[in-house]
Parts: sequence; structure tokens; C-alpha cells
Amino acid sequence: MTFAASRRIRPAHRPAFMHHALAAAVLVSLQVGAAAQQGQLQTINVTAERRVENIKDVPSSISALQGETLDVLNSSGQDVRVLSGRVPSLNIESSFGRAFPRFYIRGYGNTDFRLNASQPVSLVYDDVVQENPILKGFPAFDLESVEVLRGPQGTLFGRNTPAGVVKFNSVKPGKKAEGYVSASVGTYSTVNLEAAATLPISDTVSTRISLLSQSRSDWVKNLNPSGPTRDLEGYRDSALRAQMLIEPSKDLSALLKVHARDLDGSSRVFRANIIQKGTNDLIGGFDESKVSYDGMNESRLKIKGANARLRIGLGPELTLNSITGYDSLTTYNRGDIDGGNGNVFSTPPNLGIPFSSETADGVPTHRQLTQEFRFESTSRGPMNWQAGLFLFNEDYKVESFSYDSPFGGTQDGYQRVRQKNTASALFGAINYAVSPALGLRGGLRYTQDKKTFTVEDYRQSGFAPCIGPTLGIPGSGPKKCTLAELTALEPDGSLTATPKDNKLSWDLSGTYALDKTTNLYARAATGFRGSSVQGAGAFNGKSVANAETNTSVEAGVKADLMNRRARVNFNVFSYTVKDLQLTAVGGGSNANILINARKASGQGFELDGQFLVTDNLVASVGVGYNDTKIKDPNLFVGICASCTVTDPTKSVTNTATGQVSTVALIDGNALPQAPRITTSFTLKYSQPMAGGEAYVFTDWVYRSKVNFFLYESVEFTGKALLEGGLRVGYTWGNGRYDAAVFARNITNQIRAVGGIDFNNLTGFINEPRTLGVQARLSF
Repeated sequence: MTFAASRRIRPAHRPAFMHHALAAAVLVSLQVGAAAQQGQLQTINVTAERRVENIKDVPSSISALQGETLDVLNSSGQDVRVLSGRVPSLNIESSFGRAFPRFYIRGYGNTDFRLNASQPVSLVYDDVVQENPILKGFPAFDLESVEVLRGPQGTLFGRNTPAGVVKFNSVKPGKKAEGYVSASVGTYSTVNLEAAATLPISDTVSTRISLLSQSRSDWVKNLNPSGPTRDLEGYRDSALRAQMLIEPSKDLSALLKVHARDLDGSSRVFRANIIQKGTNDLIGGFDESKVSYDGMNESRLKIKGANARLRIGLGPELTLNSITGYDSLTTYNRGDIDGGNGNVFSTPPNLGIPFSSETADGVPTHRQLTQEFRFESTSRGPMNWQAGLFLFNEDYKVESFSYDSPFGGTQDGYQRVRQKNTASALFGAINYAVSPALGLRGGLRYTQDKKTFTVEDYRQSGFAPCIGPTLGIPGSGPKKCTLAELTALEPDGSLTATPKDNKLSWDLSGTYALDKTTNLYARAATGFRGSSVQGAGAFNGKSVANAETNTSVEAGVKADLMNRRARVNFNVFSYTVKDLQLTAVGGGSNANILINARKASGQGFELDGQFLVTDNLVASVGVGYNDTKIKDPNLFVGICASCTVTDPTKSVTNTATGQVSTVALIDGNALPQAPRITTSFTLKYSQPMAGGEAYVFTDWVYRSKVNFFLYESVEFTGKALLEGGLRVGYTWGNGRYDAAVFARNITNQIRAVGGIDFNNLTGFINEPRTLGVQARLSF
């Protein structure tokens, strides 16, 4: 979904309204039939194929968020998860709160919560891939656009992109001094401050400074008087971006950037026993402002980075692009994972919490380096091409801690692992205009990806098999496992994994222009994600998931209609993922392992439209339909003992390990966190008055029910979620000044949006309703 402003220009010749019955039905329903209106929608340009192009001319499914829509969504201080559902088939969720978003496109993503997890949706921020999931949470502010590229993007981007790419493009320095200051305050003492300014230094050098500060007071009260963390859900989140653009000549430009983030607040608040057994309803009398914790809760994160983007003209028809990126982070997140107070070891026992779990994960050291060299032709002839080299190097450590909450919260377990990841790729792409109406595109990318995973330290946790002090004895401390004990945790007798993958990815697409306003396109593409590794845990040894590959086909139509008073993009798609990487968590053994499913499939459609209903009324709509299925008749996972399996025929007895346990077959299940339907809608009405303009802007997003886990249970099926926003404001001074009141989640619909697969029906919820006021000054 994209909100596009209108502008008044002389009407051009209006083409015949034909070709698209679906587009016609949508337009009629919105009463966009007045040919006499003078305004037109603005053209949307994207960089989906590393060149600036009209979105209509790119032969793939793309949506873009720009301008006022981004400003409205950011006003309440939310993080990047606010983008979820704002375009068709995009879902974003997190079990870490603001620190670790997980992206899904067309139902295809990864629920893995470990800090070395990889995702099949790549986030590219200012042309630099953000690989570690913590980096993907960098705030979205002072952006020119957010582009969502669906389907495999394995040629021109290529770094773990089998599901697609989410691309953030910052506002760049310009030739004129300009900027803005925005401030909003709202419910829970929420404060959101943004400022940005472009400051030209000379005719050839310009800078832009962008600042963000977000804060919220703790609004969830811990009712446990002995709990170490008294209040939760507050945060202080700040970010900086500084850019310098140097353009000494038309053949040479350099864009330099540094950025940083500092977050201090709460990690995700887990809530024990909030789901009624046998249903997916929240318990009666549920109060989102209260919990009862005996563990700590905190989240700390620091990110810093820099990149340099050089563009060098090597002749009249050849350009060299060099993109160098450096990113680094440190983080620590600690939470009361069982979500409650007490366990079976307490006196008297609290039977509502079968066991206690308080853990923390952190990254003490991290470094990511990327380098791309890309040659680009700029011929005016029928053929253009791109070719280049991409290098990736990442090295970091992950620490995991466990604590005995009922006995003072002392540390009783520790693990430190190190992961190195190197990758290199050669790629090339060709565009060829067969005729004025027909264009063909194709690309190849050969990638080599290697990981080295090593367990550096392992000390007994409360449930680990290493022999040591008894859980709960104060002062006993964790015992460092011996090499023999560590080896016993590893099913293959090794503490190190070194998977290596080589893969050729390709794409082929074509565009056919029916007329000047309507393009048909078709695309086939592949993508892959390298092997993943998980270290030994409390109940399982090291696990390795093999590389996965995705093959996708899609076809669609992109049209500017009604004299550019309407824009409709529609496509259908189908994809198959082989060796799909999945994370199996919980169950009777409290497992947390990587597995491969034989394959998974997805098919559906996306509709994306913008409509200038009248010169004062602008609407947009986005619909995504995704039908996903896991296809592996022999694959099963553990299930929660308190859960009700939706299909009893899939609940079977496993004796393969010598221990009888109840497990669930997952063949035919939908992918986790994959809603079948996502819908978004915006509407803005503006009216000139008193030397300015009053306006009302509303935005709504809906997603259908989702499975939280690989198996299907009644309790851990998230209900459908509908959230709406409203903004009423007044702008004056030729748009320089803006004042508004706003509301987010205006119906205050509270839903469980994720769960913890223990035996106490623990879940976490969406953001509650927030109300506020905002003022903005542009200069």
C-alpha cells in the first residue's frame, strides 16, 4: 500500500478504460469515475533493480511506502514492526520487543529467535545488507521510501533473499538548505522527537544530519513484591545518521554515511497463563498493565556503522559503483521467559508455572564488513547490463545465560559461541528491449557461503546434562563442563560446524506494454539461504540445517488508469522451497533445534492500488493472499503438554529416542506466522480553510489468524488482528507548519501475537491504544 499525494496539472489525453476487470471493479467501488477531475497521482520511482525506474516498468511485485504515510506511522514512537501489513503479504513480529524484528514475505520467513539466526527476507539499508537480526531493527526515520520486493531477489541483491527484500532508502543531502523538526507526545508519557537538516557546504559538498529520540515510561506493573524488576515496557531509543555528499563533477560522486543507535528498555514481556485452555481467547479479566514476575527484565543495545557509496563514470556509457559497509553491535536481553512468579520448587508449589525459566542472550562483540563493486552500462541503445562482485565477512560471539529466579536470580548457566561467516558472489544482469513494447531481463549470480561455528565455553545450566551443583543451592555457581561433557552434548562428537554452500541463482522476466498506461509482466526466479547452525542446548545437541532454495514464478499487470487518477498493480504467484529451514521449539523435551522440511509451497496474489477519488480525497488499498503448506509426511515436532492439537490425527507417539513422547506431524500445516490474508487501507480527506488546510487521515491494517509454531494447536493459533489509526490536523504556511492529534490502535484490540512453547500457555500481546498530539515544522 502506498499513499501518494496529488498535484494539479493540465489533464493529458485519457486512455480508454479497458483491459482489467478487477481494476475496474475496485475503481467503481471507490467511485473513481469523474473524468473531469484535474489532479493526478505522482509517479513512484523505485530502485528495485539497482537503477531508478518507474515502479510500473519493473517486472516484479513491488510496493513502496513514501511521504506522509511514513510520517504518520512514526508519530507514536513505534519501531519497524509498525510496517507490518502496510503493504500486501508483509508480516513483521518479534519475541525480543524493539531489538530483533523477524520479517516474512508471502508467509515465508524464519521464527528462529537465536542471535545467530539467518532470515530469508533480507533488509537492505541504504544499499548495505543488514544480516544479523539485531541490525534489522534499526529505526526507520527520515526515509525517502521503504520498498518491499517480493519473491526471490537472488541476482542483484543475493544475500539471503529467497523470500524477498525490504529496502530502506534514507533522504539524501541535496543542493538546498532544508529540513524539519517533529515532536509528538502521547499515552504512557510517550515522546517521539525527530529532526533532520540538509546543510550545503559548497557547490559540490552537502551534508544531512538526521536525529531520532523515542521514549516511553514503564506502564506494566509487576505485582510480585519481591520481583527484581518492578515496572516494565518502558524504553529510551535514540538514533543518529550523518551523511555527506561530494560531487566534484558529473562523473564522480561519493556519499559517505555514519549511523548509530542506543536502546535501553524492556525486553519482550511474556505473560504466563493468559490463554484459556481449549480456546485461543485471552483469560477472563486479563489486564495488559499487570504481570507477576520473579525474574529480571532488561534490554540494552548499541549499534554503530558507516558506509561509503562511490559512483565513478568510466566513459560515456559505463559507470562503476563501489559500496563499502561496516556495521557493529553489542546487545544484552534478559527476560522472565516463563512469564510468571514461582515454580514447582517453591513452597508451597505454584502449580500454575510448571517450571521456572529466566534467561538472557547477548552479543559482546560483532563486526560485519561488506564490499560491492558493480559495473553498470548507461547506453541509450536497446541493451543495458550490470555486473559485479560482492564480498561479505562477519565475525561475532553470542553469549547465553540462565538464572534461578526462585532462589535469588543467581546465574546458573553460561554458553559462549563464535560464528564466522564469509561469502563471495559474482553476478550479472541484462536488460534488452526487443521492441518498443517488449522488454526482457535476465540475471545470474554464483555465490559461495561458508560458516564456522565454535562452542568456546559451556557451563552448567539448571537443566543441562553436565554433572555439577544442584539447582537452587545458593552460592554453588555454575560448573564449567569438561571437554568430555561438552562432546557428549554433540550428536556427532564435534564442537565445531563448518557448513559450506555453493549456489547458482537466476531470474528471467519480461514486460509487455499494452499501451502507454498498462504493462503486463511475468517473472521466474530462484534464491537460496545458506546453512544455519545452532549450538548445544539444555536438552539437545548441536544442530545444522542444510541450505534451502526457492523457485518462484509470478505474473501480473501494472496500470495507470483514469488519466493517472488511479494506479493498480495485481499479480499472482507460486513458489516452492526445497529443504526449508525450520526451528522446532518446546514440546515435552523443551527442545530448540534446527530441522529441514523436504519442501514447502506457497501461492496467492497481491493487489496494490492508489486512487484519487476527488481532488480532496485520496485512498489506497493493499490485499495479499498467501496459501502456504509444509510438505513432509515424515516430519514431526514436540508439542506443548497443555495444548489442544487442532487435528488429533496428527498427534502421534514417538519411540525413536527410546523415550515415549507425544509429538505432532506437521505435513500440510501452514508456515508459522504466515497469515493467509493481509489487508491495508488508507484514506485522506483535506479541505482548504483559513489560509491553510484541514485534513483527516485514517489507516487500517488487517491480518488473518496465524500459527505461532510448526504444529497447529487451538491455544497457539493467533486470532485475526485489526488495527486502525486516525490523524486529524491542520497545515498552513504553504505546508511549513503542521499540528495534529492522533490515535494508534484506536479500537484497542488486544491479541496474543506470539507464544512461548512451555506448559503454561505463555503469550505476548500487540501494542495497546495510544493517543497523542504532534507538531511539525519544515524549513
